[in-house]
Amino acid sequence: MPMFVDTSPPGQCIFCRLVAGEIPAARVYEDALTIAFMDIGQVNPGHVLVATKRHAATLLDITPEEAAAVMQTAQRVASAVQATFDPPGITLLQANGREGDQTVFHFHLHVVPRHAQDGIALSWPRKDPDAAILQDYAAQLSRAITPTP
Repeated sequence: MPMFVDTSPPGQCIFCRLVAGEIPAARVYEDALTIAFMDIGQVNPGHVLVATKRHAATLLDITPEEAAAVMQTAQRVASAVQATFDPPGITLLQANGREGDQTVFHFHLHVVPRHAQDGIALSWPRKDPDAAILQDYAAQLSRAITPTP
């Protein structure tokens, strides 16, 4: 992921300032819970960020309602990107934490139109654990998942 350095002073969030209208943005869409705006570091024409309006650093900090709203907005934006720019592919990307390559610590999701040889590489080394290990991982995660109310 291209490195963006948020130069906001400590305690100030660049996306919160954007939501508040304190800094300019090329806004695409807005509703009660989300805002969509053009990424200033366009990878391809139509690269949009969808963020929660309320400050929350990561996926683990947003509410289920905000999570649903962000995905619904991302779907609307992706449809508009497809209709407007007609890319052969679209990638949704969401990063959490420094080690997850998050660079702005306000929850957001990238909607990126994709083209062959556009310079984006999403690959990782496969580990291929055996089936018993995968079953163990699945059991551990199943026990940790909070039941839906």
